Amino acid sequence: MSIVLRPGLGVLYMKVGTHAAEPLEEIIKRKTREIEEAGFAMWGYGGNSCHPRTMVQPFAQSFAQHGGRIYLCMQEMDSKNAAAQNRADEWSADGFGWHEIPPQINVLGSRYALCIKDLHKEEFGLPLPATRVAVGNSSGVVGSQYIRGRVDKACLEVIADQAGAAGIEPVPISLVAELVDPYAVFLRNKAS
Repeated sequence: MSIVLRPGLGVLYMKVGTHAAEPLEEIIKRKTREIEEAGFAMWGYGGNSCHPRTMVQPFAQSFAQHGGRIYLCMQEMDSKNAAAQNRADEWSADGFGWHEIPPQINVLGSRYALCIKDLHKEEFGLPLPATRVAVGNSSGVVGSQYIRGRVDKACLEVIADQAGAAGIEPVPISLVAELVDPYAVFLRNKAS
């Protein structure tokens, strides 16, 4: 699969690297195996810029209603994240009804997770100035203005095609997956 950047495409942009003291290459191997064994994987994350209920789910559902796919486009970065490697036991789409995480899936050191399939390496440039925030209080803000400082993820809509993005310095994307229903979930341990 090769992503074609075109107006109207939904992209969840995220910077990724070492997480819970696990190098990115090991995470990719583990998530690929989870997809093979369970049919999907849960890509853990934190922070509120892509809150499952108020941001990611409405964003993904709006594209799914029109037959569109949402792609998780990941930019590798240096990271020293040494968060605890506690495995989440349960997931919830709404924070109220909880379900066991399948035994094939290991989500470590995260509050939330994206539900993904078709994780693969794919290198291309994502021109953030040719995107805009698609949901939430910052809706309409140009992607390059939103992704600054400590903001490392966003629900974006492409607003210009590659030709319209000429001369714009893109961010390098090296890892891509497709989001699947329920798109983003809350995580917890039974003891919590």
